[in-house]
Amino acid sequence: MLTAPAQRPLSAYDVALAQFDAAAARLGLEDDLRQHLRQTKRELTVHFPVRMDDGSVRMFVGYRIQHNLARGPAKGGIRYHPAVDLDEVRALAMWMTWKCAVVNIPYGGAKGGVAVDPKRLSLGELERLTRRYASEIALLIGPESDIPAPDVGTNDQVMAWIMDTISMHKGYSVPGVVTGKPVAVGGTLGRREATGRGVAIIAREAMRFKGLSLQGATVAIQGAGNVGLHAAQCFTQMGARLVAISDSVGGLYNPHGLDLPSVQAWKQTHGQLQGFPHAEAITNDDLLALPCDILVPAAMENQITGRNADRVKARLVVEGANGPTTPEADAILRERGVLVVPDILANAGGVVVSYFEWVQDLQFYFWDLEEVNRNLERILVRAFGEVASLAEREKSDMRLAAYMVAIRRVADAMRLRGLFP
Repeated sequence: MLTAPAQRPLSAYDVALAQFDAAAARLGLEDDLRQHLRQTKRELTVHFPVRMDDGSVRMFVGYRIQHNLARGPAKGGIRYHPAVDLDEVRALAMWMTWKCAVVNIPYGGAKGGVAVDPKRLSLGELERLTRRYASEIALLIGPESDIPAPDVGTNDQVMAWIMDTISMHKGYSVPGVVTGKPVAVGGTLGRREATGRGVAIIAREAMRFKGLSLQGATVAIQGAGNVGLHAAQCFTQMGARLVAISDSVGGLYNPHGLDLPSVQAWKQTHGQLQGFPHAEAITNDDLLALPCDILVPAAMENQITGRNADRVKARLVVEGANGPTTPEADAILRERGVLVVPDILANAGGVVVSYFEWVQDLQFYFWDLEEVNRNLERILVRAFGEVASLAEREKSDMRLAAYMVAIRRVADAMRLRGLFP
């Protein structure tokens, strides 16, 4: 007897297209623009060798994809992760287009990545991989064309290596080729914590939108990387109570609240959260179902799905990661009255401060931390207000409203620029 083939799980790109299609239909977007925006502009795949510490040579595959440049140079991070593939990078590039547009900064969207587990490389191997990858994508990146930044598995040191590699090619320093660099080589104050800070600011605004206070609210965060930990710090500074946090191995739960400095010290010493003595050990799936006011998925895509969305007990989901909620899960959460603040708005703090860094690099004039944070808050509060107002007028959820704001801005730029020739 013939059996039906197993259904292919949704890729990140499937999710990105479904989200775009829903908003494009609601906007009544012309078919030609719709087809244009469903496609990426450029896709570069590179296969490159890296000499390992033992003298052997290992091949790696990397990508740099530009989705749309109608509103300005391409902007988007570089991810080092074993699961990096073409569809994931396509989705992330498209999300960057909408993210830049929804907060109204003059960038298009791009993304890059290498399929590698950076934890399995020595520091020297990581540097050689980074410099070779930077050389391979050098024909696309530059301060006027495409500006990378850190993402999962990369950091300010990786950005410094990329900046130096491109500068060696040019024969002079090109600090504006990447953002998220160390301050000593043209980075900006406030960049490392910007995405997490932005998540907390947007969560505060969303709680106010629901008539609630962040003071005393309970927060669970999936992900203890740069975004998750800095979000946790900002939440606690704003008076919220962190009750759970997890990393790739597992998580911690204490309904009375976790002592964040102790948690950070434990992770710094042991390399993971597992074993921390003053909390219950939980899995990443457990964390998503905990009773809390605010749930922040800040790890990877496709974490809240049709399989587990009905178990989410939070009043508010604030997407610190890109694409953590599938369309099926969105529908379930909407039906249950859970407000979801989408990734393109919730985690846009990083690209906003990256924009500040780029502006400072081009001007060779740098701001103090107070100015960075003040401008970050101004832009995010304004963007949240625009999205929330549209959601109320359209009687839609926040994701659809955010996409409508972003797509309308990109479509307007494309109409004004026209087609060449």
